[in-house]
Amino acid sequence: MSEKTNRRTFLLTGMAVAGGIVGSAAWKQHQPSASQPQSGSTIAMSVSSTTTMPERMLGNTGVSVPILGLGGAGKTPLSKPNQEAEALAIIQRALELGIRYFDTAASYGPSEDYLGKILPNYRQQVFLASKSAARDRDGAWRELERSLKRLNTDYLDLWQLHHVSFHEELDTIFSSTGAAKAIEEAKAQNLIKYSGITGHHEPDVIAAGLQRYPFDTTLVCINAADKHHPRPFIPTVLPVARKQKVGVIAMKVPAYGRLFKSGALDGMHQALGYTLSQSGVHCAVIAAENVPQLESNVEVASRFQPLDEMELAAIEQRTAASWQTNTFFRAWT
Repeated sequence: MSEKTNRRTFLLTGMAVAGGIVGSAAWKQHQPSASQPQSGSTIAMSVSSTTTMPERMLGNTGVSVPILGLGGAGKTPLSKPNQEAEALAIIQRALELGIRYFDTAASYGPSEDYLGKILPNYRQQVFLASKSAARDRDGAWRELERSLKRLNTDYLDLWQLHHVSFHEELDTIFSSTGAAKAIEEAKAQNLIKYSGITGHHEPDVIAAGLQRYPFDTTLVCINAADKHHPRPFIPTVLPVARKQKVGVIAMKVPAYGRLFKSGALDGMHQALGYTLSQSGVHCAVIAAENVPQLESNVEVASRFQPLDEMELAAIEQRTAASWQTNTFFRAWT
């Protein structure tokens, strides 16, 4: 490790988080039960809120998270400049509603800055995830440093390699100077707790990444149109994740609302219900355009009940004719 990295790490780990912890202590240690992972400590959240959402253990991390998290991307205030007031209102309301998983990335515009204005006051009560699109060690370190400063925190619960799309990228990531080195160093220095890989382009690349490296989580596209894509994520990634005991976070659940606009589905109860009913999916992150939309999403999550095979098949049938317009993000790299 370079002297420059050591200096940077010293500054980061010595940074004091502004503000005090509001509310009850959230991260409680529990003895693992027969249904919980036996390796390491088990952590569960217990926070007073206006809504109670089901929780699931995030893979083999020992962390229990609500089934719905707040996404920091999309065409929403959290990722747009000059919408700080709207963004902060959404973040604050999310906390009040019981959301404890917050997803962002170094490339999501001002998202990290906005989250960094509120979450430090609740730092030990939330699960904070960010991402780096760098594939080399030094570039990843620079993005991690910037993310920590923007988020006003001295550690991330989850740091992910962002939108990995090609096998050649995996070769770079796992090379002697690749981003995996930054992950290992950051974990050793307690700057990150867990690592993950994300992608919305090619599921076989994500599956290969999970097989090549002991990632703790993966963030992938799981929605009701995926089954009809020639290269679907659900049958390709989820079996590998289950075998490796990797935490699975779903994204693109309503396909940026296109599943509703096309008339394929009636609402978020079908979109989220389908996604969370897939075996091995632990939670979903969905962005919100405004507070009422956020409240509606949380209400749906709080009422979630797993769908049976007939209900899942009916939803898949409804999306069969419009899957191409609802998987448009698969072209992104």
